[in-house]
Amino acid sequence: MARPRDTSKEDLPKVKITKESIKETLLIYNYLKPYRGTFIAGLVFIALSSGTMMGFPYMLQKLIDSAHGTPKPPFAFSPTTIALIMVALLGVQMIFSFMRIYLFTYVGENTVSDLRQDIYKRLITMPMNFFGQNRVGELSSRISADANQIQEAVTGLLAEFLRGCLIMIMGMAYILFINFKMTLLMLSVVPVIVVIALVFGKYIRKMSRKAQDQLAESNTVVQETLSGIANVKAFSNEWYETGRYRKNISEVVNMSIKNSRFRGLFVSFMLFSVFGAVTLVVWYGAGLMQAGQLSFGDLTAFVVVTAFVGGTMAGFAEIFSQLQKTLGATQRVRELLREQVEDVTVTDTVVEEQYRLRGNVTLEHVKFSYPSRQEIQIIKDLSLNARSGQQIAIVGPSGAGKSTIVSLLLRFYQPDSGRILFDGRDAASIPLSQLRRQMALVPQDIHLFGGTIYENIAYGRPNATLEEVQNAARKANAHEFISRFPEGYNTTVGERGIKLSGGQRQRIAIARAILKDPVILLLDEATSSLDSESEALVQDALQNLMKDRTSFVIAHRLSTIRSADQILVLEDGRVRESGTHHELISIEDGLYRNLNKLQLFEG
Repeated sequence: MARPRDTSKEDLPKVKITKESIKETLLIYNYLKPYRGTFIAGLVFIALSSGTMMGFPYMLQKLIDSAHGTPKPPFAFSPTTIALIMVALLGVQMIFSFMRIYLFTYVGENTVSDLRQDIYKRLITMPMNFFGQNRVGELSSRISADANQIQEAVTGLLAEFLRGCLIMIMGMAYILFINFKMTLLMLSVVPVIVVIALVFGKYIRKMSRKAQDQLAESNTVVQETLSGIANVKAFSNEWYETGRYRKNISEVVNMSIKNSRFRGLFVSFMLFSVFGAVTLVVWYGAGLMQAGQLSFGDLTAFVVVTAFVGGTMAGFAEIFSQLQKTLGATQRVRELLREQVEDVTVTDTVVEEQYRLRGNVTLEHVKFSYPSRQEIQIIKDLSLNARSGQQIAIVGPSGAGKSTIVSLLLRFYQPDSGRILFDGRDAASIPLSQLRRQMALVPQDIHLFGGTIYENIAYGRPNATLEEVQNAARKANAHEFISRFPEGYNTTVGERGIKLSGGQRQRIAIARAILKDPVILLLDEATSSLDSESEALVQDALQNLMKDRTSFVIAHRLSTIRSADQILVLEDGRVRESGTHHELISIEDGLYRNLNKLQLFEG
């Protein structure tokens, strides 16, 4: 059973940190350039924040020594004065920390916003072949999970890394200044703790991913069961699905409990190690105090700074893990940004006079195979000629290449050989946006967006007025049923138009095409899945739509194309027969005649 890809942050794949992978990541930071002033200011506040943080244990040392009557220059002040200085220091630290977080968040949000827009613009300008080779879920994760990971790197990972490095450098310098021997003792313990923490942490993350995968499997069971609930009940298999879910959940529980043992052992070990190291350092420091080589304030400051340094070193393990994920996310985004896109505009296109079509379409000896299936030739030498305003019907058995012709006319794909001409001009000489702006497609499987009816009809011309949308709906026989809704044109259609019937969706799609006012119209079995009443309304709307336009009609029901100016009968990627309905029906043992007889018999 296939498991859906979990694109959560925890499951993002990691890559090795190499020179090339770091180079890839640095290229993403080009998006930082518009905000480099703010970014540099953030770096300054990181340094100031780290400096004031390390100033706190220094002042704590002075406070304790002053309280014990052993103040040291240059701050030989009273305990009250030093305490006030510490409060002021904390206030300044608070301001610096706020500015650091705010500035890096500002840079990160804007940087990733620009990146997301580029990714999205890249996605919608990809050729159709790209979408045939990539899953939509994988592509959407580039904008969601991968971009989020990059955002965290900009806003948090980089800042924490730089801050950690500064704390490490200043902290090590400070404890070396306090006492060299104690520093060596501390350094001999910390690496052991860090190494063990890395080993335990890696194993725990591995166990967590397994538990998450198993939980995803149980969620798949829920999704499959609920989406197919009619089958579950028809076969009386509630008991089976309950058992299947119970088995998956039990495995999740077992994995989680097993993981908790290791996490408990890890936490217990870390607590023992950290406090054991602190005890060792304090014990050694107490001996130095008795020998008069160390003050109580020095020992306190040493312990506090050691805790800062140890915590920072432990945090580097998580930073390293997040860096690996960021490198992986960056590589996938960069791969997408390097993909070849279609030459289309991403601004509202107005048809230029030099590219305005009259509607004459010619296909000359076209051959075509889909890029993902080069060994199977779908179109095998196809020629046709459609004059402006003609209705061209295309019929034939499944797999004959009918829908492929529509894709080729829209230039979703390029023919392997042969030419497609519009008004005698090679299709390749007409910019894609200029060409598609003058064409409209009404497919069999209508896709409506999740907004209102008005927004879906206006998709044909987004700047259309309400009156223009209503006029288009009237011509599509849609205005009457739309007006019956309480909210009229502001009615929400639901995801993919689920709140509307098939006939209603078709008429909204036709209204959308009417509003676009295309020169060339493409109808891909627009009535094949409708009942008789809906078909009659939709067919009448299609007749309104096809007036004075060059129309290519892929038809399943031959009764709908009897008035076509030319009927092409395809078989195995070639035109087997062509002519009007009366011409084709008179051909003895003709394919069209046999298809017509078969449909009459089925009816």
